[in-house]
Amino acid sequence: MAMASLARRKAYFLTTTSRVSSSSSVNGFNYSFARCFATSGSDENDVVVIGGGPGGYVAAIKAAQLGLKTTCIEKRGTLGGTCLNVGCIPSKALLHSSHMYHEAKHSFASHGVKVGSVEVDLPAMLGQKDKAVSNLTRGIEGLFKKNKVTYVKGYGKLISSSEVSVETLDGENTVVKGKNIIIATGSDVRSLPGITIDEKKIVSSTGALSLSEVPKRLVVIGAGYIGLEMGSVWGRLGSEVTVVEFGPDIVPTMDGEVRKSFKRVLEKQKMKFKLETKVVGVETSDTGVKLTLEPAAGGEQTILETDVVLVSAGRVPFTAGLGLDKLGVEMDKAGRILVDHKFTTNVPGIFAIGDVIPGPMLAHKAEEDGVACVEFIAGKEGHVDYDLVPGVVYTHPEVASVGKTEEQVKALGVDYRVGKFPFMANSRAKAIDDAEGIVKIIAEKESDRILGVHIMSPNAGELIHEAVLAVHYGASSEDIARTCHAHPTMSEALKEAAMATYDKPIHI
Repeated sequence: MAMASLARRKAYFLTTTSRVSSSSSVNGFNYSFARCFATSGSDENDVVVIGGGPGGYVAAIKAAQLGLKTTCIEKRGTLGGTCLNVGCIPSKALLHSSHMYHEAKHSFASHGVKVGSVEVDLPAMLGQKDKAVSNLTRGIEGLFKKNKVTYVKGYGKLISSSEVSVETLDGENTVVKGKNIIIATGSDVRSLPGITIDEKKIVSSTGALSLSEVPKRLVVIGAGYIGLEMGSVWGRLGSEVTVVEFGPDIVPTMDGEVRKSFKRVLEKQKMKFKLETKVVGVETSDTGVKLTLEPAAGGEQTILETDVVLVSAGRVPFTAGLGLDKLGVEMDKAGRILVDHKFTTNVPGIFAIGDVIPGPMLAHKAEEDGVACVEFIAGKEGHVDYDLVPGVVYTHPEVASVGKTEEQVKALGVDYRVGKFPFMANSRAKAIDDAEGIVKIIAEKESDRILGVHIMSPNAGELIHEAVLAVHYGASSEDIARTCHAHPTMSEALKEAAMATYDKPIHI
């Protein structure tokens, strides 16, 4: 099986290293490298990117690296989009800081570390978060300068397939011209009927990153990635956290077996869940918020009182005010822009990437979209496999996955094997007294090809990438099992799970 995997890898490299000739058809137009580069000194851009988030700024930098004259338009005034400013980065800063506090309060003593009174200095914690965001946003501006990307601060609106009208933050109006326009405007918080977000008592994920004090009680509406992460932050700092979810499960995209274990861990951390429950009424007052709840299928209503409500019911594509309807850009019922495999819309010269198109609403997916899109524009080949985009919940333990869940494999009617290994049997996890978790591998029975990997553990978001690479190259579970892993490491749990998939593990 290992030899078969090697043959597949050779075939893969032969395929992916091939490149198109000096000219290529993109969206019905012929682009050549000579054409792309010859106009780089003119007033018209080769590429104009609307949106400076992970997809947009990466697309802009990559386009410039390919020799294309590039301008990026961003309305926020700082680069990095939702992810860097009010999403991925600040939330991970708070997750880390709150975990340090929780460890100091609950775990240091068992490791022989004695400390005095441990207190939360919330302003300092939020300040550290803001400093991280500020440094990173300035870093992207530095990358723009290094790669000669023109940066326009303002709200861009398409007025033709080659022109963007920009209301700048300085109150002026300018028109930016480009042969190719990439829409990378990301997503926004999904609102719920009858609930008005004021970012004080009823907050979005943005407001949840900047609460002025630790609420005694916090209700999270929505049991997805963001809700569970932010619930973890404030729960560690002292909030009584209750999660209200309309569906029957938390994180419905997660492997069912891992999800059940994950929910038990969160409940050990005193997080409460009200599943198959909907919010039918909200009443705010000076003292807090009163929620009227009802079973999802209908039934007797109950009242839940809290200090702060976090609305975390998902996100929706941000396309408002872009002028897409006037140009006839096609979208689906969910408001996502429809594109082909080259990220081209039905309007020649207009492309779209990231959260505004179908696929996982994840920063790293948007980055891959951005690189592939401009490679196509430059006459090269790009590719993104959405089945191989890893997902991570950054709680503690983290949960990370790539590929298919066991439920998905069953639905496909594929014969498969499952191998599992608990971190309770992992030497490194036991040595640091942090052994809550499991690795689960799903492989095709006949070929042993890995179909999915799911990890719940400390640093699962780092461990998953060995699995991503393995699935990407069509590796078998035996390939991982026969790869030497350093001892003692958390990564050995993945090796043992692979051994359990094709044969038998050693340490259980």
